[in-house]
Amino acid sequence: MHVMIKSKFVLSAFFAMFTFVFWAQQDPQFTQYMDNTLFVNPAYAGSGNVLNMTAIHREQWVGMAGRPRSSTFGIHSPLPYESVGVGFTAVNDAIGPMNSTLLYADVSYTLRFKNSESKLSFGIKGGVNILSSRTDQLLTTVAQDPGFIGNNLTRVNPNFGLGLYYHTKKFFLGASSPKLIENSYDGSSTNLEKRHYFLIGGGVIDLNPQWKIRPTSQLKYTVGSPLSIDMSLATIYGDKLWIGVMHRLADSFGAFAQYQISTQFKAGIAYDQSVTEISRYNQGTYEVLVSYDLIFNKSGLKSPRYF
Repeated sequence: MHVMIKSKFVLSAFFAMFTFVFWAQQDPQFTQYMDNTLFVNPAYAGSGNVLNMTAIHREQWVGMAGRPRSSTFGIHSPLPYESVGVGFTAVNDAIGPMNSTLLYADVSYTLRFKNSESKLSFGIKGGVNILSSRTDQLLTTVAQDPGFIGNNLTRVNPNFGLGLYYHTKKFFLGASSPKLIENSYDGSSTNLEKRHYFLIGGGVIDLNPQWKIRPTSQLKYTVGSPLSIDMSLATIYGDKLWIGVMHRLADSFGAFAQYQISTQFKAGIAYDQSVTEISRYNQGTYEVLVSYDLIFNKSGLKSPRYF
């Protein structure tokens, strides 16, 4: 009886911890969020007037067993009829024995304004979230504990999202909700994919011919969770070197550096450290980023892309 109670306690404690992380962070978050707009906003597809491929890998809370690990890949481009853009995003997010894979296609339509460089895009995304759990991988106090072995789960949840994206060469503002259907993760009516709402904006300010600054901010709201606010400020030297800092309100501080290796290829690294109690049990969070632009027109890129 004592062993059974202890086993159930371990299971309950694990899922209590998982629920805390899961509800606080249903969708993966990134320090370099400003380079991952397609993940949250389908209207961003094709906005750069090139075919862009961007990948980010994030190791969160290094040093903790079962810590979150997130990888994202996005590709998007305008079509020959440039008012239409298309994209595709693939995201894998793992926390302990839980693994979520999101596969989404994006389509956008852009309105151009007469005598203005500004553009307004509307977007829609659709795809699936494949959730799997492997509780048989957990260490238990009872060998081959049936309470863990029998709880493996795989579930496929279709979903869709909408977005708006307004931008000029030096300013952008977007609003979106990438998953509108609140699907169940396990068949129950309580463990649901919560709807996330995003507002992201920023701009580029010229200080002199060599130096620029780029402030950005992202707000995320989920019913039942506190408002999440990310803020970043990057300095740009010679349109080559990007060095910045970020702050996730009441959560973490971070820094990032990116280098424009060529007109088409950019690489970056980032680090952030939590300011909450969990910082005592890990060595921080690390990210790496690579981004590549395929240019089809002979004139190449008319100007560097800042977002």
